[in-house]
Amino acid sequence: MNMLVDGEWQTDAYESTNDDGEFDRQETTFRDRIEDDPDARFQPEAGRYHLYVSYACPWAHRTLLVRRLKGLEDAISVDVVDPYRDEDGWQFTPEKEGCTEDSLYGSDYLRELYVRADDDVTCRVTVPVLWDKQEETIVNNESEEILRMLDTEFDSVAETDADLYPEGYRDEVDRVIDDIYDPINNGVYRAGFADTQSAYDDAVTDLFDALDHWDDVLADQRYLAGDRLTEADVCMFTTLVRFDQVYHTHFMCNRQFIREYDNLWPYLRDLYQTPGVAETVNMDHIKEHYYTTHPDVNPKRIVAVGPDLDFEAAHDRDELPGEPPADLLATH
Repeated sequence: MNMLVDGEWQTDAYESTNDDGEFDRQETTFRDRIEDDPDARFQPEAGRYHLYVSYACPWAHRTLLVRRLKGLEDAISVDVVDPYRDEDGWQFTPEKEGCTEDSLYGSDYLRELYVRADDDVTCRVTVPVLWDKQEETIVNNESEEILRMLDTEFDSVAETDADLYPEGYRDEVDRVIDDIYDPINNGVYRAGFADTQSAYDDAVTDLFDALDHWDDVLADQRYLAGDRLTEADVCMFTTLVRFDQVYHTHFMCNRQFIREYDNLWPYLRDLYQTPGVAETVNMDHIKEHYYTTHPDVNPKRIVAVGPDLDFEAAHDRDELPGEPPADLLATH
């Protein structure tokens, strides 16, 4: 795969699978934090920070969701890259529907921002990117850390009272996020990018064992961590919403559709219908990215039609104990 090496763009710079044919995701590079602390280097200020995202990427989608649920649209600006990613990496094509220019620097490629932050950097160029306009650098490019910062450190500039990491739930939220990451969030990639049958079989087994488990859990509770919408649901949503359209076919996760689950399917519709969530979903970008960007998986780059899913259908999840999602969007 392609990456920056000492600030220079190189193609085929590393292998995405290990010696056993298993997908091996590299760790992200920029890991600074925004903290609501007067002594912190990066403090939560309206207008100071900028997100670079792809609507297609589930990791970037997480941050867009929290930004929307917290009411941070005016406080944190956003640019959107092209869903199609070739050997030059994520690019800006403002003429394409749903995409934007790099409104800060007019860059052609996202990698230019990485080099601007560190001209000797060696890393993959990924989304999301949380950028500091004041210091002109990347604060962080790890999605889980960005969503946590947006959720917990920006209350002073947020326009809603949403709390996705509430006291009394935090240990459980952290446990669930950790539990769903490898078998589900990363599991679809482990299946799709596996280079051996055994690696694929292991990934698919882990994936559907986990989906079966959480389908059982959701029979008796509205959300993953109990009766509150939390960061754990954000992390699950961005995988589930892509599943039937992309992962089932493109990544061969085809034992079962999400729409065939008794509880995961209405749970997904419940989350989708939460105020503000649907507007962060761009299925055209999602499908274009996956089916055209991985020639090793889909060499003809034909975009599958996909099922016609009704995310707006009634779900009856509000009959379970839990705080109505609309209450989480109450303004100050």
